[in-house]
Amino acid sequence: MNYAIIGCGLIGKKRLAGLPAGSKLAVACDTNLTRAEELVKLANSGRAVADFKEAVTDPEVDAVIVATINGSLAEVSAAAIQAGKHVLVEKPAGISVKQIDNLIELAKKHGVRVRVGFNHRYHPAFQKAREIFESGVMGELMFIRARYGHGGRIGYDKEWRANPKLSGGGELIDQGIHLIDLAGWFLGDFKKIDGHATTYFWNMPVDDNAFLDLQTAKGQTAWLHVSCTEWKNLFSFEIYGRHTKLHIEGLGGSYGVEKLYHYQMKPEMGIPDTKVYEFPGTDNSWHIELAEFERDVKKSESGKRKAEIKPTKPNNTDSEKAESGNPDTDAGAGRKAEAKNAGLAEARSALHIVEAIYKKSKLPKL
Repeated sequence: MNYAIIGCGLIGKKRLAGLPAGSKLAVACDTNLTRAEELVKLANSGRAVADFKEAVTDPEVDAVIVATINGSLAEVSAAAIQAGKHVLVEKPAGISVKQIDNLIELAKKHGVRVRVGFNHRYHPAFQKAREIFESGVMGELMFIRARYGHGGRIGYDKEWRANPKLSGGGELIDQGIHLIDLAGWFLGDFKKIDGHATTYFWNMPVDDNAFLDLQTAKGQTAWLHVSCTEWKNLFSFEIYGRHTKLHIEGLGGSYGVEKLYHYQMKPEMGIPDTKVYEFPGTDNSWHIELAEFERDVKKSESGKRKAEIKPTKPNNTDSEKAESGNPDTDAGAGRKAEAKNAGLAEARSALHIVEAIYKKSKLPKL
């Protein structure tokens, strides 16, 4: 597949490095043309432009990766969808539920695949945790407890993330949306939303800490804390089932070696059987996510071709609808239907929670 990458900063470079074998960069786009030119040089392919509309309408482009600042994600994605391109847009995909709803409608209208970059799902510890969860050994899940934080850096409160018009909020919409997505991936939709966001340390109109208490219809709870006043970078995600506890800690790099602890209760209880998985290698989540995106796109295209030659039936079964690759089906499929890929429905669910917490906390201060 030929890609346009819109936004050629750190994440744009990670996406370039993660392109599957056989795929290549066709267009690099950044408002800073020099950065786009640097990406082209790294890729040894494609051309550099400063106008995203030129990039998304290029006939050489099959799919668009949108890796801009939060405030531009929805606008660029909408243009790419309207140009008939498949899209992988970085989280949070927009800065409001209204923006996501517009993207969902456009994806339905133009019949393209739109996925959202929640790369944490593709970290090896989470892939293994999901495998264990789906095996059934955990029993019914009870609750999740998770923490995610970093300590910022000098001048952090002057960067674009501190400007609510550009970011849509602070730590909650930045790292917090990952925890919300991951918790929903295991527990399902949250019907009760409580918590607050606040600013303790940084001199900025957006939050530097958020505390969430989320509950499903069954009362399963996700207790989440995100922070950019975590002076030692931290990632901890604990999943509690009736028979099992899974604990993921670290993400590599400054967050420490990625590990998964599997605690399996015995019938007589007491000290559980324990197995520890370590994943000290390079972070391949970006590559795996893009490979999955391409498989998804190819399945969608294959479904469209079958639909074009298959006679219309008055009452399609659910399996036939899924085979057709209709983005409309994806948007309403719910969290648990997708084993890996996150789409606009998942982004909408997460942003709905973010908006509810911000409204309650009277943040960000515009």
